[in-house]
Amino acid sequence: MKLDDIFTKSIKTCAIVGHVSPDGDAVGSVTALYGYVRKNFPWIDAELYIERPKESLMFLPGLADAFFDTPEDSVRDLFVSCDVSSTDRFGVAGNLFPLAKKTFCVDHHISNPLFADINVVDADASSCAEVLYNLMDPAKIDLDIATSLYTGIIHDSGVFQYSNTRGETLRIAADLLERGVPASRIIDESFNQRTMRQSRILGKVLQESMLYMDGKVIVGSVTLEDMNTFEVIKKDLDGIVSELRLVKGVLAAVFIYETEPSVFKVSLRSNGDLDVSRAAGTFGGGGHIKAAGCTIEGRLSDVRDQLLEELAKYI
Repeated sequence: MKLDDIFTKSIKTCAIVGHVSPDGDAVGSVTALYGYVRKNFPWIDAELYIERPKESLMFLPGLADAFFDTPEDSVRDLFVSCDVSSTDRFGVAGNLFPLAKKTFCVDHHISNPLFADINVVDADASSCAEVLYNLMDPAKIDLDIATSLYTGIIHDSGVFQYSNTRGETLRIAADLLERGVPASRIIDESFNQRTMRQSRILGKVLQESMLYMDGKVIVGSVTLEDMNTFEVIKKDLDGIVSELRLVKGVLAAVFIYETEPSVFKVSLRSNGDLDVSRAAGTFGGGGHIKAAGCTIEGRLSDVRDQLLEELAKYI
């Protein structure tokens, strides 16, 4: 299947949607698809909906046209989701999904239940952007589209460090680089640069993190009080769980942060073969074998203890 098979002359209106709290893969994928549709299917009135991403991703082509707020209910010929693992993970435009005449899901999460009319889900791919590239006609990929795809791939592969990087991932990245993608600038802005506030909250989490299960699990946390004290917002916490994962001997990293009183978002990362998506699934979340998340209500200490009890079943 190719995108040309989906975006036919019968499609006049289209909504392209990413997931809540969009990361680099979500933003890269939706902007790549938006650019591809605008360039190659000019009869389609395409709209891009996504929560406003962090500033380091705002350079991506297409975001100047994006809608960051929830639209009014209305019918689209086609609703396309990118990097969305389930219907409760839509960002600002989930209300358009049940109204659409046809729905199309492009994803790479192993937990995806195939919720759309048409589903292209490759759980072996490094990223949604990689899946999307394989649906495109290479002759129709310009520099803007290539830049978005490359950004999505490097974010979900950890700049090709994670085990989801396969030979095909590198071959695709090479093709995108040959199209002129400014790889060094994207990597530096996305991964290496931090504000002082981001550096300080990261330092606090690392300093106060604790090891459990003979050093096999590390847990770090941030409360609403911490966020107020350090004057940070949710986007400033990006990347903290990956830093926790780097501690020697750790099989699983757990980062817990409070989104509203007594409601905690949990990010899980693993080293080796540990499947953290199973633990996340117990609490209604999901994701990948090595990267997953969920939301749990309660006191911070209880949330931590529940997660440790669940992870102990797999370690």
